[in-house]
Amino acid sequence: MLETGFYAGILAIFYIYLAVRVIKVRRRTKTKLGDGGNEDLMNAIRAHGNFAEYVPFALLLMAILNQQGLAPAFIHVMGSALVLGRIIHAYSITKDILKLRPVGMGMTFTVIFAAAVLLILKYLTV
Repeated sequence: MLETGFYAGILAIFYIYLAVRVIKVRRRTKTKLGDGGNEDLMNAIRAHGNFAEYVPFALLLMAILNQQGLAPAFIHVMGSALVLGRIIHAYSITKDILKLRPVGMGMTFTVIFAAAVLLILKYLTV
């Protein structure tokens, strides 16, 4: 489980970074709740929220695979893709470069899908 833990640690730090970005924009715009119609705040909130929606599930699947003995190299490939995908996604939303957004989401979905398929295949071959 060390491999998944490594990526969970990196992603936890990135999650805090995204949360702090939301706080900074809230302070700058003096917006206590919601996005106040401010596009920068809305983007920061969505980058943070999207991360919170997908990363825990991806890490859970990776942890199960890790526990079931999947080769560490596969966990590292998935973890690296997940980290890179989340960085690309957050960057694309923050900088309003929407053509990069599908790249980040695609990487995230690929990790989740690959992990799901590997878990299903593991079950079917037992």
